[in-house]
Amino acid sequence: MPDNTNRPKSDLHGRADGRLFGRRQDKALKPRQARLVESLLPKVSFDASDIAARIKVHDGPVFFEIGFGGGEHLAWQAEAHPEALCFGAEPFINGVAKLLVLIEEKLLENVKVLEGDARPALEAVPDGSLDKLFLLQPDPWPKKRHHKRRMVSQHFFGEAARALRPGGELRISSDIADYIRWTLMHWQVFERDGKGGFDWMAEGHTDWKTSPDDLPKTRYMAKGEAAGRPVTYLRFRRR
Repeated sequence: MPDNTNRPKSDLHGRADGRLFGRRQDKALKPRQARLVESLLPKVSFDASDIAARIKVHDGPVFFEIGFGGGEHLAWQAEAHPEALCFGAEPFINGVAKLLVLIEEKLLENVKVLEGDARPALEAVPDGSLDKLFLLQPDPWPKKRHHKRRMVSQHFFGEAARALRPGGELRISSDIADYIRWTLMHWQVFERDGKGGFDWMAEGHTDWKTSPDDLPKTRYMAKGEAAGRPVTYLRFRRR
């Protein structure tokens, strides 16, 4: 059984040297989780060096989730869409371990996992390869001096536009109102500066208040709602 106390517990989220900010581990892994990190993770792992080759040989839809948390959503998508190849990246080892449990329990064979920063892998995705890109309940980094650490940026929209096929969908959700404003601001600037290619899919004033039918509620969504912060769902279609 691996010794979880020796796993790196610091960083990864946007430093100049490529490391991430924040912790990578909370409490010690449970025995089953530790076993799966040791035995299953190497079998289902991917990284920036091989994601293009994996996509190239797959004949079907391709999904990518950035920061999958406990993995409930990614596992749900993989089970609901067995024809899809589902990539997920998460720097928090506890979240990775929870997803591995779901992969084992549900016998999922179409999930690939990256323990670490999603950005290099997203940048390695071939142009027009993704059908759906998910960024659900990202770390809001609420302090103004930390806003540069937020995942959503002009660069992020550029990479999303490049990686998604025409008609592909970018989904972003948050229970933090300022993060939603931040996201819409970056989308508007991205479109205004001629770099765009995304249509906001909202058709009515309540569309962003309702979860899509194929987006199950995660524990982080439920946690925000329990604290009185309703979740906002943003959907963008690649033109």
